[in-house]
Amino acid sequence: MIGNRITHRTADGVRIPGTWRHVFIRNGGHYFLTDLFIYADGLIDCWGLVTVEEFEEKLRTGWVATSFPEGGEASAHDLAEWKFSEPRSWRTPELLVAEVRDTIDRLNGRPDSTGRCLAAVDAFLADQTEENRAAARAAFLAIPASRRRYALGDMDRKDAPLRVLVAGPGGQTYIPADPPITQEVYDSALAYFEERARWRAEKPTRVPADGPVASHAPAVQLYHSYPNKPVDDPGKLGLRNDYPAPITVGEVSYASVAHAYWALSVAQPEVQSAIAMAETAASARKLATEALRREGWEHVRTAVMTRLLRAKYDQHPELAEILLATDDATVIYDDAESAFWGDNAGHGRNWTGRLLELVRSELHARRAGISGL
Repeated sequence: MIGNRITHRTADGVRIPGTWRHVFIRNGGHYFLTDLFIYADGLIDCWGLVTVEEFEEKLRTGWVATSFPEGGEASAHDLAEWKFSEPRSWRTPELLVAEVRDTIDRLNGRPDSTGRCLAAVDAFLADQTEENRAAARAAFLAIPASRRRYALGDMDRKDAPLRVLVAGPGGQTYIPADPPITQEVYDSALAYFEERARWRAEKPTRVPADGPVASHAPAVQLYHSYPNKPVDDPGKLGLRNDYPAPITVGEVSYASVAHAYWALSVAQPEVQSAIAMAETAASARKLATEALRREGWEHVRTAVMTRLLRAKYDQHPELAEILLATDDATVIYDDAESAFWGDNAGHGRNWTGRLLELVRSELHARRAGISGL
C-alpha cells in the first residue's frame, strides 16, 4: 500500500520526503515492473519527474500501465522476464491518480480523502440532517475504492458501520450485495460511532498498561572527556567509563571501566597486566590498540561492558546515585574514538548509553525490591 515505504530526494539542498510503490511502465510494447516515487512537493518520478497532471497524461497514454494484454511481455530489471497469462489488474487510471493525490496530502500533513470523509461524518453526527448525511456519503465515495474498507481503521468491521451510516435507514450502500438498511442495523451503527467517540475522547489520557512510551526526563548528554583523577563531586562526569573509579573483576583491580575493558579485549596476559596498570584510560586504549585483539571480541564486547558497568555501580554507590538521578532519561554517550560505543552527534550506535540505561533500570529494580530475577 502506498505510504508504508519512506524515501526522499534532495532539491536545492532541501530534503523532500516521499514514498514509493510498484507500477508497470510500458515502453516500446514491453512492460517494465518498476518503482513509482511520490514526493511531498507534488512531483512523481516514473522514469522522470512529472507533475500530477503530467502523471495523469502518462496514465492516459498507457506509459504507466494499469491493464495488460494476454501474452504481453514483461520484465523486472535484472531479475526476471515473463509473459502475462490471464492478467488481472486491481487499479484503474482514475483510482491510481486518486491514491497518488491522497499520498501527497499525507506527505504534507493535510487531510486526505479519508480524513475529509471522517470530518464530514463528525459534522453529520453533530447535526444529523439529510443534507449533512449526503455530504458525508459523497465524502465517503470520494475515498479511492481500494482504501474504502479501512477508513475507520477497524480491521474487524471494515467500514461496515460507515457504509450504513451514510446510507441511512431504508437506504442502500454502494456495495450491490448489501441488503437495504433496516432501522435496527442503523441504530447499531449509531451505537458504534457513539462508542468510537468515547474511545477517541479517552485516548489522549489513556496510559499504556506497560507505562509511557517516551522518557519524561530530559535526555542526558555525556560529552567526551579525559578525566584523570577523581573529584569530590563528579556529577555526570562520574558516569564516563574513563572516570577513575577503580573496579575489581575476579581477582584483578582496574583503575576504571575503560582500563578493564581494554585489558580484557587483548589476548596476551602480559599486555593485559600493562593495560591494567596504565596511568590513564587513554594510555590503556593505546596499549590495547597496538596489541593482538582477543579472538571473537566483537561478539562478546557488549556482554563484557555490561558486566563492567554493573561492577562499577555496585562497587561505587555514590556513582550509582548519580546514575539513578538521571531518572528515565535517554543517555547520549559521546566517544570520539568509537562510533559503536558513542552516539557522536547521531552518527554512532550509542551502545554505552544504552547499557547505562539498562544498568540504571536494574538499580531502580533493586531499590524497588525487585531483584533476583
